[in-house]
Amino acid sequence: MPPASATWLTKLKVQLKLAIARLRMVQQRDEQLGKTQRRAMAQLLEAGKVDSATIRVENIIRADITSELHELLELYCELLLARAGLMEGPICDPGLEEAIKSILYAAPKTEIKELMTVRTLLAEKYGKEFVLAAMENADGKVNEKVVKKLSVEAPRKELVQGYLEEIAKAYGVDWPKRERVMSSPPPPDLIDGDDLEDDKDGGDHSGGGGGGGGQAHKNGSNRALTAAERKLSLSEQQMDRATPPSAKLGEPKSPLMVTPPRMTTDNVHPKVMMGSVELKSKKDDVEETRKKKAEPEGSIPDIGDLERRFAALKKR
Repeated sequence: MPPASATWLTKLKVQLKLAIARLRMVQQRDEQLGKTQRRAMAQLLEAGKVDSATIRVENIIRADITSELHELLELYCELLLARAGLMEGPICDPGLEEAIKSILYAAPKTEIKELMTVRTLLAEKYGKEFVLAAMENADGKVNEKVVKKLSVEAPRKELVQGYLEEIAKAYGVDWPKRERVMSSPPPPDLIDGDDLEDDKDGGDHSGGGGGGGGQAHKNGSNRALTAAERKLSLSEQQMDRATPPSAKLGEPKSPLMVTPPRMTTDNVHPKVMMGSVELKSKKDDVEETRKKKAEPEGSIPDIGDLERRFAALKKR
């Protein structure tokens, strides 16, 4: 390898390492600023200043888009550093074309000076025409995500709404306000207070005609259904009040640890999926339990729910 080429490659490696360090530092800085801004948005939502939060959240979205762009450029710099030997030849290697052209395209639109130095060295290596083709993205080799994140356009309403919902969820703010549904009074055959009176009345009128006997049998079935439901409901309440036992010392823990994905502008509501089943964290399970407890006591259970309850009772 000629000495001039060795000198150029050495300079490029140094600048790539500096660019990677700068990109990481900027991402950490933006992450800390984002936390402060999100807390301010949560306070606005809690105070009912939705219009102000809707406008200001666009700054958070733009900062996240820039941070995601820096993350992509960091990965490309690491790729070039790992495959630096492929850049010894005079022609751009096909495996590095996307990374090189993406850096050439994005570097002038960022605040990273080290990235501009990398761009200058790449332009020195591959020539002016190569750089112009990358800037115009004539052959479409620049990463689509890089082009999209550098485009100047207002965020979609769905994205703004999703950001506000996730910020409110993260800081425990009840937004959007959930209306409390007033339940209608339960039907007579599901009222617990009249069961004993019905039992007494049923005993007095059981000697009536055939029609009365059929009605009494129907009422008896309804009372049995209600008693079974009441028994199951009391059992469920006792289970809800029970405190789960803490993990004992020395007990083996599950080796399976699932880390939920990070929220991004492309995935506002991140979920962990295993096939078609959504994996929920312990926090989500506690939240669902709290919502179930908050439901009105007089709400009518679903038929399928009743069937499952009676199937469970029969197994006892």
